[in-house]
Amino acid sequence: MGTSNTRSLPVDLSRFTVGDFNRGAGVVKEGLWLVISLILFRLCPFSFSAFKRTVLRAFGASIGRNVTIKPRVSITFPWKLTVGDHVWLGEECWLLNLERIVIGSNVCISQRAVLCTGSHNYKQVAFDLITRPITLEDGVWIGAGCWVGPGVTAGSHAVLSLGSVATQNLPANGIYRGNPAVFVKQRIIS
Repeated sequence: MGTSNTRSLPVDLSRFTVGDFNRGAGVVKEGLWLVISLILFRLCPFSFSAFKRTVLRAFGASIGRNVTIKPRVSITFPWKLTVGDHVWLGEECWLLNLERIVIGSNVCISQRAVLCTGSHNYKQVAFDLITRPITLEDGVWIGAGCWVGPGVTAGSHAVLSLGSVATQNLPANGIYRGNPAVFVKQRIIS
């Protein structure tokens, strides 16, 4: 723990507010989703991708053709999810979409990757909720164990390497690595 010469108010979580955050669905729909997602998405050891796509669509997600959904995928609010064609959602990836997540076509989100659209304002006493959408354009690859933060757009065919953290936009056709992720080189597809 560090010390500081400046005085500031302590964080007071009893004053926390979600502000104008909208969950996007009523309590019944959200409760039903929690039960179904637990059984079919988080606990089910099988892919059952076609069935999972149908269930996601029934809960308001826009899901393209041939989307592969591996076991133990977690999706917070399917009604705030858009997925293109030929997308892979790897084992144990987590789409924490308090805000909209848009995933283009031919995108790979590898095992245990996290797309997180929410955070907190650490400058506020009440630690207020902040939400911003995430967009992954066509051909993006989010490597295993990566974390993509609120407001990030990964440009077409960008790659976020194994275990990296994206807190800023990733311009198209680049390979990014580290925490925070930095440009390493151009992605060349032959």
